[in-house]
Amino acid sequence: MRILVTDGMDKSAIAALAKNGHEVVEQFYAPEELGAALRSFDCVVVRSATKVRAKHIDEAKGSSLKLIIRGGVGVDNIDVAYAEENGIKVMNTPRASSNSVAELALAHMFSCSRFISIAGATMREDKWEKKAYGKGIEVGGKTLGVIGYGRIGQALGRMAQGLGMTVLAYDIYHVDGIECDTMRYVEMDELLAKSDFISLHTPAIDGKPLINAENIAKMKDGVVFVNTSRGNNVDEDALLSALDSGKIRGAGLDVYAQEPSANHALYSHPSVSCTPHIGAATKEAQMRIGEEIVSIIESFA
Repeated sequence: MRILVTDGMDKSAIAALAKNGHEVVEQFYAPEELGAALRSFDCVVVRSATKVRAKHIDEAKGSSLKLIIRGGVGVDNIDVAYAEENGIKVMNTPRASSNSVAELALAHMFSCSRFISIAGATMREDKWEKKAYGKGIEVGGKTLGVIGYGRIGQALGRMAQGLGMTVLAYDIYHVDGIECDTMRYVEMDELLAKSDFISLHTPAIDGKPLINAENIAKMKDGVVFVNTSRGNNVDEDALLSALDSGKIRGAGLDVYAQEPSANHALYSHPSVSCTPHIGAATKEAQMRIGEEIVSIIESFA
């Protein structure tokens, strides 16, 4: 197969594909150039930066393109239904980055609990503000609400239980056999009302954001909120207002409504621990993603 890799891929995976006889081209294309470029390939591998929309698929019709792979969990940057209606299979790598994203969510929980982000920033300004940041909280013994209890949510839930937290999970699907003394499924309103920490792990949601002013009002005062899922799942104006009022103690954010984020007031807020969409950006996750991509291509070729 002739394979286009637009947003980078682990070198070992590229080497494995070449060894198996495939031709791999690493090249990013601007949106207005992508559709025409796709006509020259059997398969395209994308991450988050490249968005494959209906117009690109229309331009690629009648060519040899037959497979689109998203190296990651969500596929909201691909018009999946339209692609498959036109005979192009869409696949992703849902298992590869679960632990990496869950660990980052946990890191943001610690950062917001102990002022790690802002305290470190002030020290780099040659300030010693021990008193200002001497009122941290522990995560042990607290309740974590996980909205979206799929692979990543479950990974975070296991980590949290290991730290002595109780986990409340909300999901439209319930997995049999995982509830126990320290983890149970609940309805959304109960999760919002009882959680000391809330972590969001849902796919992109159409319509109004799930975390909006109405749902923020249902949360405990002083809650810590973390989002490593999709930026448009959160009303950023409502979140900023809640941070200003202290309703939300701290927010750990890896994703934003617009990326790169232009919401300076949000990501520079002293109660925000922020990262630039790096949830899956670990060496281990990238190796696993590459291995899964190779496996998909070999089973498809």
